[in-house]
Amino acid sequence: MTGPGSLRGRDLLSVADLSAAEVGRVFATADGLKAEFRATRRHANPPLAGRTLAMLFQKPSLRTRVTFEAGMAQLGGAAIYLPEDAVMGAREAVRDIARNLERFVDAIVARTGPHEVVLELAAQASIPVINGLTLREHPCQALADVFTIREHVRALQGTVVAFIGDGNNVYHSLALLGAAFGMEVRLAHPPGYAPNSGIVSRAQSLADATGGRLVFGRDPLEIVRGASIVYTDAWTSMGQEVQTEERRDAFAGYRVDDALLDAAGPAARAMHCLPAHRGEEITSAVMDGERSLIFEQSENRLHVQKALLVELIGASTVGADQGSGS
Repeated sequence: MTGPGSLRGRDLLSVADLSAAEVGRVFATADGLKAEFRATRRHANPPLAGRTLAMLFQKPSLRTRVTFEAGMAQLGGAAIYLPEDAVMGAREAVRDIARNLERFVDAIVARTGPHEVVLELAAQASIPVINGLTLREHPCQALADVFTIREHVRALQGTVVAFIGDGNNVYHSLALLGAAFGMEVRLAHPPGYAPNSGIVSRAQSLADATGGRLVFGRDPLEIVRGASIVYTDAWTSMGQEVQTEERRDAFAGYRVDDALLDAAGPAARAMHCLPAHRGEEITSAVMDGERSLIFEQSENRLHVQKALLVELIGASTVGADQGSGS
């Protein structure tokens, strides 16, 4: 039986699967884990000893793979990486993979293209399934993003995040989570690259309930004015390589550089989910400059995902009595 507010045994398929209070619980756990790991590079009492995570990856990965795999090791557990040769739906039916893995491991992280794959895994498996990226959403990225923003602003409520580029899976999750915390999430995108209307509708409903706001436009200079965070992502995502030249043309005016950050304001900071194509969607001067949060954001993938794992499959939590600070 799970205790009050417990997330034990839950799936994370969309960032909207968690309430703001539940995200606050994950963040509180991440605060404790991060502080301890920063101090000693170890956890004195690893909370996931004996736990095992299966990682089903049909897409290449640096951050998602390493942060989950290293995170499980640091928490006392183990991770098993299953690359593309275990192709779901081709070599073996998704339902059969789910029914096997639920007997072997404590949770599954799936990184795939169609969102329907993680939905079917979760429907068939009795253990938690975590979306490590689909074409629709990237919830672990959004959790790390908002955790990072929370570390650099006084309060999430009313904080303005300007997303420059494609209305893609990263934007979808960021809009949903930002709206749940009463943030103003803006998007500047060229014609033809708008986000999914269903995701926008859901995010707008959350924003209506929290005092948040969604803003859309074409002009990056207008969208960034007054923003605390200027966020971008690669113009061409995995699986879109045939569109590379077309996208370079469409997004040519959507580069995050020092001038765009200046237009946002003196306190604005840059974020990018990585991998970055330096000189395309973002300049090296911004990435490596004093106004960049990019590598802190990347580090926080480790701490937040560790916290998520502790909450979903751990016997106890770390730092659960701390405030979320949001």
